[in-house]
Amino acid sequence: MWKKIIAPGLAAMLVIMMSVGVAFAGDVIGIIDSQRIVTHHPRFEETARQLQQMMRQKEEEARRAVAEESDQARRAQIMQMMRMEAVRAEQSLMDPIYRDCQEAVRVVARARNVTVVLESSSVYFGGLDITEDVIRQLNR
Repeated sequence: MWKKIIAPGLAAMLVIMMSVGVAFAGDVIGIIDSQRIVTHHPRFEETARQLQQMMRQKEEEARRAVAEESDQARRAQIMQMMRMEAVRAEQSLMDPIYRDCQEAVRVVARARNVTVVLESSSVYFGGLDITEDVIRQLNR
């Protein structure tokens, strides 16, 4: 369930962080576990509950709308519209959390003189793990 909620945002966060560029000699490379950071955001649990409630509501609305429709093509169209509405609602709820996490990463990276931040799952060896510092920054 959590992976469905945070996966799109994690991908966006990773792309933004990767756009920093390639590390050069003398650069300090920081690594983070962005999934852990997002799930430790102070508003994550409440937002996740809101998302679950919203998803249940959208599923119920879709079931009712589909049950009233006899045309198979129209049923598929209704389901697609409901999925799109759910995705937009999820983005609007999660975007503030992703922005907070990105800002916390920037603040910690600057404070620790980190010039490049990568997702820890992409790094086989080395790097300064700043995940805990970012979580502390978020909880201030």
